[in-house]
Amino acid sequence: MPEIGRKRQGEVLKGVFGVLYDQPAGMRAADVLSAVEKRVPPTPFENDVYPANPSVRRYPKIVRFTTIASVKAGWLVKDKGSWSLTPEGRAAYETFTDPTALINESRRLYRVWKKQQAPEDLDDGGSADAVIESATSLEEAQDTASNAIREYVTTMPPYDFQHLVAALLGAMGYYVHWVAPPGPDQGSDLIAYTDPLGTSAPRIKVQVKRHTAARIPVGDLRSFLAVLGDQDVGIYISASGFTSEAEREARSQEKRRLTLIDLDRLVELWIEHFDRLGDAERLRLPLKPVYFLAPPD
Repeated sequence: MPEIGRKRQGEVLKGVFGVLYDQPAGMRAADVLSAVEKRVPPTPFENDVYPANPSVRRYPKIVRFTTIASVKAGWLVKDKGSWSLTPEGRAAYETFTDPTALINESRRLYRVWKKQQAPEDLDDGGSADAVIESATSLEEAQDTASNAIREYVTTMPPYDFQHLVAALLGAMGYYVHWVAPPGPDQGSDLIAYTDPLGTSAPRIKVQVKRHTAARIPVGDLRSFLAVLGDQDVGIYISASGFTSEAEREARSQEKRRLTLIDLDRLVELWIEHFDRLGDAERLRLPLKPVYFLAPPD
């Protein structure tokens, strides 16, 4: 299909990599798509809708489809609605300054991954619209689910989020001894133990931050570390994540035992231990598995 030939695919891919190049922590897929559209404006054809599905614009699906080979090539990571470049992807962006060369190398690596199976080119047989829609539908469904969960969690009242964490710890086999009431928490929001009476070490102190305005800075992390005793384990849960400096501080700890949990990891743990939650506790973050027909790799 000449409207989205190899050169144009290269321009779109170059745009995606350019958006992500200065974002080592990655970006939400919706933000990437919005930024790419400003960097590489859609043609009239790309800005149009699918004749068979007039509620869907072509451009976002074309961007998603164009990046598939880069994921298989190890250049781009798509995980839980977030996109990020790998070190190899950053190197490719620097090396292949010509968009066509970038897309060609992406396709070559895809063929290596695919071995003897031919890649699905946009202009190779059949309906290009059908190929694009099929290849991107699962990805869009995953992004939609991830975004819905994120929106639900980040807009719940802060103390509901705190009790959600307490329910999760209980499902994981810990005994929650104390949940901070409204007001100053004096450094921790939850205290839990590994046994019902709290007679066995360690004591687990948990700090919970639901706000999403900014990632937790290293100063906040150090304040939490200051309330941990020698026998304590600290868990810091933040829906907005942590700055790279805060993550380095956590990794560098020699005496203090500290685990950082962002929203994606929290949801993973919730899903993993969902069957152990009581009926009332599951309602704090009600999830239901959905089976989706995925196109073969």
